[in-house]
Amino acid sequence: MNTTRNQLIELLKRNNQTFISGQELSEKLSISRTAVWKHMKELEKEGYQVQAVPRKGYRISGQPVKLSASTVKWGLRTKWAGKQLFHYPVVESTQIIGHQLAQKGLEEGTVILADEQTAGKGRMGRRWHSAKTEGIWMSMILRPPVVPHKAPQITLLTAVALAEAIESLTNIRPAIKWPNDIFFQNRKAAGILTEMQAEQDEIQYIVLGVGINVNQSLSDLPEDIQQTATSLKLETGIEWELAPLVQQILATFETYYENYLGNGFAAIKEKWEHYGYKIGEQVHVSASKQKYQAEIIGIAEDGALRVRKLDGCEENLYSAEIHW
Repeated sequence: MNTTRNQLIELLKRNNQTFISGQELSEKLSISRTAVWKHMKELEKEGYQVQAVPRKGYRISGQPVKLSASTVKWGLRTKWAGKQLFHYPVVESTQIIGHQLAQKGLEEGTVILADEQTAGKGRMGRRWHSAKTEGIWMSMILRPPVVPHKAPQITLLTAVALAEAIESLTNIRPAIKWPNDIFFQNRKAAGILTEMQAEQDEIQYIVLGVGINVNQSLSDLPEDIQQTATSLKLETGIEWELAPLVQQILATFETYYENYLGNGFAAIKEKWEHYGYKIGEQVHVSASKQKYQAEIIGIAEDGALRVRKLDGCEENLYSAEIHW
């Protein structure tokens, strides 16, 4: 996103109850008053309601509903998450762009948003249906100072932040299906994809992908997933604005991420188990050429799913087929 536009939005946000003169904006941004006027016209094209009064200056009196870099920045209350933000109408995958930007050295917290993905990615190479303007398709660059084998904790942390942000806005409690899916009842509403570039003892970067079904009706979903998928609209009966959702997710993630880096994984583990899908229930497990019934009891610090077999023995699962 244009750096000058970022600074302009910050100035207008801080003064959104009063007018700020074109001369003051010109001086603070080190651009001409003509350039200020051009930026205001660009904001109007995006759907902002700009009041321009002679001898008073400019004021934003309303903002657009549509998702854009500007609408996310306008109400964003984070220190670093999303401060550098790129928005695209259509991309192949925000993950692909995330890798490209990370390799160019862009800073931690850089966010890539798209209205539509033509080749959205899920775990294990699965396709993620990413229809235009109906969901949040987002990736973020992270550079956590942790060893690579702890990277699964980032996925679990993200699931907690996503569940809490959704619950705070919708007043409906979701569940986290191990390791990375957000469920309502028995239907998937969101997924997380964590891709890492690392050396033996150092993470160079992580591209953290989040896909959320927001405003899809049942008929908007592909026929083959209509019985297993859902959206926030289907669960609440409400059409949601995307920008406030993105803002809440980024703010919640930033809080959990900073707490994790400072205090470790214990609080994340407890919160994950609070939201854990079918914790305390029996499921069928296929792992290591064995099939058995077990109770889900939580997660381990390394991200494994903890289960208790019928004979009372506990086991950590890292790769298993769970018949939910």
